[in-house]
Amino acid sequence: MWGTTGCPGVVGRHYGGRVTSTPTRAPSGAPLIATQALTKRYPNGVTALADLTLAVSPGTVGLVGANGAGKSTLIKILLGLLPPTAGRVNVLGLDPALQGEDVRARVGYMPENDCLPPDLSAAEFVTHMARMSGLPKTAARERASEALRHVGLYEERYRQIGGYSTGMKQRVKLAQALVHDPDLLLLDEPTNGLDPAGRDAMLTLIQRIGTDFGISVVVCSHLLGEVERICDSLIAIDGGRLLRADRIENMTTSRDVLVVEVAEGIDQLETRLAGLGLTVSRDGRALQVPLATESTYDQILGAVAELDLPLHSLDQRRHRVAELFANGPAATTSTREGAHV
Repeated sequence: MWGTTGCPGVVGRHYGGRVTSTPTRAPSGAPLIATQALTKRYPNGVTALADLTLAVSPGTVGLVGANGAGKSTLIKILLGLLPPTAGRVNVLGLDPALQGEDVRARVGYMPENDCLPPDLSAAEFVTHMARMSGLPKTAARERASEALRHVGLYEERYRQIGGYSTGMKQRVKLAQALVHDPDLLLLDEPTNGLDPAGRDAMLTLIQRIGTDFGISVVVCSHLLGEVERICDSLIAIDGGRLLRADRIENMTTSRDVLVVEVAEGIDQLETRLAGLGLTVSRDGRALQVPLATESTYDQILGAVAELDLPLHSLDQRRHRVAELFANGPAATTSTREGAHV
């Protein structure tokens, strides 16, 4: 079972409800996650993690790597579900190997695989997971409803999960990870199996969890573009070893290209900007315009105002993180010294 067991959780700190208990906090300023020479070797001789040294600050963190890089093994160790072969690990000031239940009482886990019971409704299942975290029956039902409302399943909460789409099932998994109001979320491939619209919706939900609720999130993904969009920092591992770790802004540099996004009317805006003599190109749902002069900003803003369009963002394009790994990383981070993100 990948829920929490046997420990009362904190109810309502972030999005409604009544606080019933407060867990022991990590020391002020302590890393969210810290590992020292963490190593995991399986009996078959496979080394999943090798001498991994990290210090992760609170925020939204991307954990990236190809399949088999060691991401899932690291998550299981952080949850106290798998013992390390060597080294040390600390999560929220706790040792998962010795205090696994305490860690899982404060951490929400969204697994990659589809492991939901098809014959239960979302309300029943998420309520059950809340009860497992130690909440009384009434509070568990209330928390389940709040969590399902947050992920957009409130109206569908009494339907059996077996009849849900892939996107809805992913949202149920996110709801059960949130229901006990954790301090940290570990999300393993949260956009797995989703179409582009579903991925956008899921990423928006995850971003809101970090910004609106103040919950730290570790997003495990093999898609660098997703990580760059929503994360503050990045940890890249390959073959169980640390490849690179840093803040996103430190891994990218600004380019002389402006990117403008509007909630609607992108075709009209593209036509208008081209009519002003600007070079315009599409990038998904955004427009890219070379920053020829300082007046380019004013021209774009003027066009948006003239067309009365809702402006979503206007900013300089930064090199994408994925570009740093296109031909291998420009520099690796020493695993002996470790990294702080």
